[in-house]
Amino acid sequence: MTMTPTILNQHEDYQQAENAYGFPLIIKQLLNRAKIASKDQTISYADKVTYTYAEFFKRINRLANVLKNMGLQAGDVVAVMDWYSHRYLEAYFAVPMSGMILQTVNVRLAEDKVLYTINHAKPKALLLNAEFEPMAKNYRHEAPSIEQIVWLDDTQYSNGGEYGEDNYRGHNREAKPTSMPDYVAGEYEVMLAAASDTFDFPDFDENTIATTFYTSGTTGDPKGVFFTHRQIVLQTLASTLASALNAEGQGARYNDVYMPMTPLFHVHAWCWPYGATMIGLKQVYPGRYLAPMLVDLIEQHKVTLSHGVPAILQMLLKEMATRGRKFDGLKLLLGGSKLNEGLAKAAIESGIEFMSGFGMSESCPVLSRAVFDDKTDSMEMTEQLNYRCLSGSPIMLVSMEIWDENGTARPMDGQSTGELVISAPWLTQSYFKNPDAGNKLWRGGWMHTQDIACMTADGTLSITDRLKDVIKSGGEWVSSLEVETILSFHPSVADIAVIGVPDEKWGERPLALVVLKPEYIDTKAEDILALGHQAVEKGCLPKYGVPSDIKFVLELPKTSVGKLDKKEMRMMHAEQSI
Repeated sequence: MTMTPTILNQHEDYQQAENAYGFPLIIKQLLNRAKIASKDQTISYADKVTYTYAEFFKRINRLANVLKNMGLQAGDVVAVMDWYSHRYLEAYFAVPMSGMILQTVNVRLAEDKVLYTINHAKPKALLLNAEFEPMAKNYRHEAPSIEQIVWLDDTQYSNGGEYGEDNYRGHNREAKPTSMPDYVAGEYEVMLAAASDTFDFPDFDENTIATTFYTSGTTGDPKGVFFTHRQIVLQTLASTLASALNAEGQGARYNDVYMPMTPLFHVHAWCWPYGATMIGLKQVYPGRYLAPMLVDLIEQHKVTLSHGVPAILQMLLKEMATRGRKFDGLKLLLGGSKLNEGLAKAAIESGIEFMSGFGMSESCPVLSRAVFDDKTDSMEMTEQLNYRCLSGSPIMLVSMEIWDENGTARPMDGQSTGELVISAPWLTQSYFKNPDAGNKLWRGGWMHTQDIACMTADGTLSITDRLKDVIKSGGEWVSSLEVETILSFHPSVADIAVIGVPDEKWGERPLALVVLKPEYIDTKAEDILALGHQAVEKGCLPKYGVPSDIKFVLELPKTSVGKLDKKEMRMMHAEQSI
């Protein structure tokens, strides 16, 4: 269907041809190249299934027909509760390309919060992995918007299976899925097999909402963000371009093998499944994030391109260390929380070529990423470690400023700090059904990140802390991230978080919570704090920035997407449970 274009310039010499294609920026356009150039490339789901892009395109069509046959229409919400599979990737395309809204449900939230997000978004259909069936029992009675549930059952796959061109090898059509409840509409593969593999995806307004998901904030109920087709396409293009422009060995290439290590329910896995499919890369989807499986798949498929949070990096390093091997050619974009230099050094020594970036749930998400060029190549290791742990520079189409508390832009001199505010064409315009929170997010025409930052004259961004995590001791600000970075260099530190705790004299004092490496279990607090005192002597840290104490813990609380949960840590300290 050809759209009627809107011509803003009505000059008679610049009239658009009557039959010219308006080319809306909608998600189906991301498939254009791969349909031509990557038909024989493969997509794998862990050790269960492998099929070609040619079959992938047919499966997208089949899923669209399944949704249509269930009575769903444009504008309806379709929720997905699955681990990180080929099915999820198919839903990334088939649902929004049908004009529907894809809700990616955060299955790592507490069950009551998951139910809250379902009832808030009001999906009409739910694609449900069998592992989450206990939750679905509640939804049948407590989520009245859901009319149809599709069962996703991994027991239907035989290891190493393949989907052929005309049939589904690796899937036993005759076998009844184990314990499939009677209230579901059917099993995913059976329903796809019965559907037509042709579907005419229409054109429509590129500003149509494509996806929604809920932030896993540490206060109150999760907040829904939403993104249009245009926003996702622009983010995918800009983020992929920023990666590809980097030096050889750092950015995306046509011969990369991609595997996501960011949850597919969280900000579209940073839009990289869209980008990898747009390019036509070989892709591997790992299922649930278990360190042995991740490393197995990295080695088996020779994965070269991925992304994740520092907690995932720690998992990978620990698992590979137990195998006595190193990584070979893995490029890893890190974000979600600041990477400390101790962990960065361990990553390089383990053979991971990593780079940091910055984004947020509300920004679709990538806003900046590290740039590698001749200047970075000439850096000494210490300088390069520091650079790699910064947050890069803005990607294309992103504008950033550092504001003081009065909304005045501060200089970009590498020293002046303030709140980072941003502008880009893919930022969520508000929170779903929560305009008050949306108005707070957008003030003065800029999105407010709640991050304290500074920026150098050449545009390199350094996030110094979250506004809610800054420690105010004796009237002076202490950056918890800066202290974490310094103390992380002690060889005994596996993980670290610094929080502010009440102090009668100073108001607040920093407290370090440290997870020790098993081989350093006898380490004393003063040995680690010595690094802080040395930093004071060198002028790298104010005296009041050295923690008064260290508490050793077995693990640090993290949010559902792997970020340090400092609100929970402060609460645990107040309750004297740490």
